[in-house]
Amino acid sequence: MTDRFSKTSLLARSYTGASPWRQAHAFADDIVSVTRHAKGIALTKIAFKDEAPKGDGEIYVADFDGHNPQAVTHDGAIVAAPAWVPGRLALYYTSYKLGNPDIFYHDLSTGQRRAIARYSGLNSSAAVSPDGTRVAMILSKGGSPNVYVCNADGSGLKKLTTTSEDSSPCWSPDGQWICFATKINSWRRLAKVSAGGGEAQVVKTVGVSNPTEPDWSPDGKWIAFTSQAREFDICVVPAAGGDVTIMVPGEDPSWSPNSRTLVYARRTASYRYVLSILDAPTKQFKDVARVSGSDSQPAWAR
Repeated sequence: MTDRFSKTSLLARSYTGASPWRQAHAFADDIVSVTRHAKGIALTKIAFKDEAPKGDGEIYVADFDGHNPQAVTHDGAIVAAPAWVPGRLALYYTSYKLGNPDIFYHDLSTGQRRAIARYSGLNSSAAVSPDGTRVAMILSKGGSPNVYVCNADGSGLKKLTTTSEDSSPCWSPDGQWICFATKINSWRRLAKVSAGGGEAQVVKTVGVSNPTEPDWSPDGKWIAFTSQAREFDICVVPAAGGDVTIMVPGEDPSWSPNSRTLVYARRTASYRYVLSILDAPTKQFKDVARVSGSDSQPAWAR
């Protein structure tokens, strides 16, 4: 690859030792690197829930475009909300395998799996801190679902919120804040709380109602979320709060490492879900390859 003006070589590399598909992805990332001076996403992974037409579903991992899917659970039970450990082939997720919604840690490279939250009631929505040492989650052990945080192995549990009907925590990229959906004065809101504890602060979402399922962009600038009015929409708001940009119909947004692209679940005319990739600046989207049934709750590895 040569610069058309200076005639200097921008990219000269051969690709061997992998499948043609992976070689093409590596080439695509190199093109992005030399032309945009940014890290590509073609070699990244997504995790998601696949729900078969008959059955409770399993957690899958695939290339970012949905190709090469592999089931990582075989629970034969309801599973939900996969969350990556940053920089590792490991996930946290919720499973009803033992009869209750419990949170499990799963090392994909070794197959090791262990429960880290098996309290009475709901244990769900695990979200891993950027440094991988802490996990935020929703527990109802105290009555109302609230945000808790613990060490990566489940020890050191601490309750962070006393608000009502909390859900979907996510971390700021500096690890200082946890954003979540909650109900304040009977209204659904986004809020954030210090990872060390303290008073929750509202994140304003001007122009939309019923915000939920937030995800903080890796560059710290944006929070993507789902808004529910008549339909479900993917929205983006500045991380400090403010005017909302409505992007496309859909649910469960998750940022890619480049803070430009989102993966989300889109409901089809047959009321099943497919995963789609959204380019946030242009609002262009494209469906990814589907496993078999209904694919939802995506999480992009970072």
